[in-house]
Amino acid sequence: MGASGKGGILTGMKGVILAAGKGSRLYPVTHIIPKPLLPMANRPTLHYAFDRLKEMGITDICIVVGENENQMREALKDGSDYGIKLSYVKQTEPKGLAHAVGFAKDFVGDDSFVLYLGDAIYGSGFTEFAKRFQESGCANLNIVKPVDDPTRFGVANVEGERIVKLVEKPKNPESNLAMAGMYFFGPQIWRVLPDLPPSARGEYEITDAIQVLIDQGETVLAGVYNDVWFDTGTLDSYLETSAFLTKGQNLFENAEVRGNVGQQVVIGSGATVECESIEDSVVLPGAKVQVKGAIRHAILGGPVSSEGSIENTILHGDYQA
Repeated sequence: MGASGKGGILTGMKGVILAAGKGSRLYPVTHIIPKPLLPMANRPTLHYAFDRLKEMGITDICIVVGENENQMREALKDGSDYGIKLSYVKQTEPKGLAHAVGFAKDFVGDDSFVLYLGDAIYGSGFTEFAKRFQESGCANLNIVKPVDDPTRFGVANVEGERIVKLVEKPKNPESNLAMAGMYFFGPQIWRVLPDLPPSARGEYEITDAIQVLIDQGETVLAGVYNDVWFDTGTLDSYLETSAFLTKGQNLFENAEVRGNVGQQVVIGSGATVECESIEDSVVLPGAKVQVKGAIRHAILGGPVSSEGSIENTILHGDYQA
């Protein structure tokens, strides 16, 4: 059973965004701002996910939240400001992606759905893959991307268009196709999840669930994506994504800066910055930054003051350990 498209792209298909993670690699900023709401080029990260889903005609979306539930609901409300309809379900404890997806079962019902990892940013959309999923009637189509170092990823071994095996961080990869955080599922997935065993790290892995579909003889396809894909979870990747979104230009929004401004600087609305110089950095909305030196390769929020330069760091002055 494929997607239920009638006269448009994936009519009746739903979206599920996983956004329960704590974003611990971006602490302390993500202690204050939930990672899915963290500004990227002065837009909350999740807004880019909404854009990609809407391009495919998907406007009925469920966000799987965690401890961030109250902040997420308060910020995004019912989704009408973004031309979508939002629902929320809470993942009670962090036990992996397949565990998180299970909480969206009642929302999805018998429909097909797109599973989107909330911290992923992509260079272009997925309409062609949505159509392929719909036309094929397959149980699952996964977006995969050729990468230089497959040992860092879940990797799809393929025969033609079909995925025949998934291998998590293979020591000796047979393929360079990394699983790229975007999945199209039919209702067959719900049959798999109840009996899925945890992995060695004690989590329920979405790659294991897909492997069960393959082992049960379901058709599982690879959609090879050749544009850029970013995971925004570290200082380096966050700043790299920011530079991509701004095309390497500086972006100031109703902000005041005193100091020499270099390249790849994003400063949010209402922020004030005093420094000798700033480059390759993001200052969050409303921040008050006073630095007697240079700012380089940093994410700064809240009140931040320093007698010397700030480099290669993440700071938020409102965080109390």
